Amino acid sequence: MAKRPRPPKSIGLQQEPDIIARGRTLTPRDPRQPQLPFDPMPDRIEPCLALLAAKPPVGPDWAFEIKWDGYRLAIHVDGRGARVLTRGGQDWTHRFPAIAKAAVALDAPALILDGEAVVLDDQGRSDFAALQQALGGRGGKRIAGEEVIFYAFDLLYFDGHDLSGMALVERRHLLEDLLRDATGTIRLSEEVQAEGADLLRIACQHGLEGIIAKNREAPYRSGRRGDWLKIKCIQSDSFAVIGYEPSSKVHGAIASLLLAAHSEEGLVYVGSVGTGFKGDQVRELKQQLDAMKTDRPPYAPRERKLVFSRPELVAEIEYRGWTGDRKLRHASFKGLREVADRADVFACRRQEQPDDVSTQLDGHRD
Repeated sequence: MAKRPRPPKSIGLQQEPDIIARGRTLTPRDPRQPQLPFDPMPDRIEPCLALLAAKPPVGPDWAFEIKWDGYRLAIHVDGRGARVLTRGGQDWTHRFPAIAKAAVALDAPALILDGEAVVLDDQGRSDFAALQQALGGRGGKRIAGEEVIFYAFDLLYFDGHDLSGMALVERRHLLEDLLRDATGTIRLSEEVQAEGADLLRIACQHGLEGIIAKNREAPYRSGRRGDWLKIKCIQSDSFAVIGYEPSSKVHGAIASLLLAAHSEEGLVYVGSVGTGFKGDQVRELKQQLDAMKTDRPPYAPRERKLVFSRPELVAEIEYRGWTGDRKLRHASFKGLREVADRADVFACRRQEQPDDVSTQLDGHRD
């Protein structure tokens, strides 16, 4: 009977002192070979903004996500720690310490995350008013606690490499690997596998603000280029506050805010908002506007009992459409935009049809 062959004897370095482990001899670099240095980490990347669309796009080139209703932030992490930047580029690390701490704990020596800071309600929906309350209101100095969650939807820089020139689908692969098991302060904004029209219908049924559509093959391009689209269930935009109507029922309070939008001729009056205020907002708003009183602007309504102010405050307004004379229909106050968020005041074109949202320029946050 033949004997089974013995396995080859392994050679251990400790048992064989005569054998020396050596690496391959290094050869000089071919001068014709291009240098491949690390990409320097940018101090800031101007955000990619979503363009308003009347309906979701169709086709395999588009990916869909839920639209979050919060503050757009960029998270920078390097060897010095984390920085939290607003859409306008202001450093708000001190306002979001929990997000900064969670970013440092991620398994990455250097990165830039793009996403949205939100506060969720009991139904898991983002609540803009609750986020403002967590920060102490517009101009408040309150430090946000762990109730604020950062949903990351893009990865722009990672471990020495600038990813902004890569296609979205490739950036998403890296982002998903990084945040695969993240369930704490920083989470992944999930891509939803569904047709855009179906997802929009479900989002609206659940009381969400809308959805975002993104071109899978597009690089990350700053500004409003059309690579990202937003489709809303409820119209919500930013308008300039130009004054108020005093309340006849509550002393030292407002009854409504006067609103304006940009046009080709400058600011134009688009109506007022008298609902949606919470708590002492009606008194706080009066105090703020009284500190910036001005003469009646030429575009303002002619009613007598109105107080006018410089258009320095920007209000976030929900509305159901436009009237024939270009005034907001069923407007409701959501809150004041932060200066640091650099909200764009809604812009309207003279040639557009008021109820056709597909032709309106949108100045809302992303």
